[in-house]
Formats: sequence, structure tokens, C-alpha cells
Amino acid sequence: LKIAVALTLQGFREVKTFEHKKCFFCGSKQVKKNGHRDNGKQQYHCGSCKRQFIGGQRLNPNTLWQRYSEGKQSAAQLAAQYGCSIKTIRRHLSKAATQGECALPQAPVNLIMDTTYFGRKWGVMVLYDAISKRALSVLEVKNETIERYRQEVAALQERGVVIQSIICDGKSGLLGSFLDIPVQMCQFHQIKIIVRHLTRKPKSPAAQALRTLSLTLTGTTQAAFEAALKRWYEQYAAFLNERSVNEKTGHSHYTHKRLRTAYNSLKRHLPWLFTCERFPELCIPNTTNLLEGKFSEMKQLLRCHRGLKKESKLRFIKDYFAKNSS
Repeated sequence: LKIAVALTLQGFREVKTFEHKKCFFCGSKQVKKNGHRDNGKQQYHCGSCKRQFIGGQRLNPNTLWQRYSEGKQSAAQLAAQYGCSIKTIRRHLSKAATQGECALPQAPVNLIMDTTYFGRKWGVMVLYDAISKRALSVLEVKNETIERYRQEVAALQERGVVIQSIICDGKSGLLGSFLDIPVQMCQFHQIKIIVRHLTRKPKSPAAQALRTLSLTLTGTTQAAFEAALKRWYEQYAAFLNERSVNEKTGHSHYTHKRLRTAYNSLKRHLPWLFTCERFPELCIPNTTNLLEGKFSEMKQLLRCHRGLKKESKLRFIKDYFAKNSS
């Protein structure tokens, strides 16, 4: 009986030694029980750093950040899971080692450039490689300017990145800013421009025909599209050039301004809408959908963490693109 009791006590000591509580803050084992909280949870006191904490799962900043950024768990949910306050969770999240820098590929890149906004005050400009599926540059901007795009492209080239093509939207002046690099305008952005001017349900036959023609952009060739656009103009030229007279001033103006704007947009952007067809060896995508999808996924993850400050949100975004670029 004595031997059995001794073995039982020895086993109890071994288990207690193995499960010895460590301090959440300094990792010391000089920890004593220090009463209970009102909710009945055990409280501990560290003899090394003299701080108190509640017993529970040990908080690991990197594990918390992974569950926070990828697992869609809010700070409140993590606080309830670990039995601590939201303030404690946020303090540990700020200590997590996030991946702020994007790795640069060694091979030539097809560079997708676009900006997404968070409200009216700031946004994030991203330069993304369509081949390696990597974000090469992620930076905060107040406004999407052509000069900022030029600076970022030049900075990447100075760092040794070979840019064999650029894919972007139809921002005025941007398409003609890179004379030595093939530039592809996103065909879906062009379709959106047409729909914005003509609406989804245009009334006139000319507008209906032009909208239908624009919807074929992604599945046609340059020669076929230019021929179809020429036939459309020959058919509706008189309607397109109709003018009306202002009775008060006596000045005349084009009657169908929105239709003319849509047509002129197509005509003006034609040199960049089929760059991917002229350089088949470069495998240039004809849209910016790859980056738009990343924006959509990133914002969906951010919706779980409403109320973040701009600095925290920017840290989250940079870490998202860095992890999805490795």
C-alpha cells in the first residue's frame, strides 16, 4: 500500500511539474496562484516580473495573427476564446511578425497596376506580376496619379525587375506613359466605360448596337472588332452627328453626347485594347481581373475587422499581399 501511494504521489508530482504554469509575459515559472476573478477564473502572480494574469491558453502573437488575418476571427472572438480582454489580444497582435516586404521575381514580369480605395481619403496602389502571382509593390496613396505609377515602375526597374508588359485601366494619360513597354488596357474596364455612358438598357438602336459590340471585346480579334466598329459607324454616322440648337443662345451642339463619348472612347483606346494579340509570346492577360480578385478577397477578410485604424489596416493589407506572394 505504501509503495502504491508513493508511486501515485510521484506520478502526481511529475504531472504537476510538466503542467507548471508559465508567466504569459516573461515566461518565468516563478508563478503562484493569486485568488480568483469575479467570473471564477484562476488568477496568477509572477514572482519574476511581478505581473498578474488569468490562467488559460498561452498567447502566441504569431498564432493569434494567423487566426486574425486568415481565420476571419475578430479580436472579440479571440478574447472570448483565450479568456482575456480585447485590449490584451490587440497588444499581442501588435507584436506579431508580419510580412511587410514583397519578394521580387528574377524572371521578366507582366505588370498589372491598379488602385483600390478605402473611403474618400486614401487607397492602396498595387503593382502585381501576372506570371509569378506576386505583389511587387504595395503602397498607400491619397490619389491615383500617373506620376506615381511612373515612379513605382522606375523604382522596380532600378531594383532589377524586367518589365516586359503593363496591364492597366483606361485612366487618362496612363496608357501612353510607357513608350518602351507594351501596354494592354483592361478590356473589362473599357466595357464598363461604355456601360457607364450608355447605361445597361440604352433606348436608341445605335446605342444598343454599340453596347452589344463592346461586349464582344474579350472574345474577338483586333481585325474583327475594328471591322465591326467601322460598319457600326457607317450605319449610324448620321444619327451620331445630329446636332440640336439651343433656343436661348442660338448655339448648336451634338444631340447624342453620351453616345459620341462612348464611341470616341472605343476609338481612342483601340491601339491598347489588343496589345496581348500583337505580342502572343509574352502571354499578356487582357484584363486586370487577377488583381481585382485579390482586392475582393482582401476586402472580404477586412470586413471581419471593422473599425481598424488606418495604420492597422495598412499593416493587414501589406501582410496579406506578402503572404500571398510567397
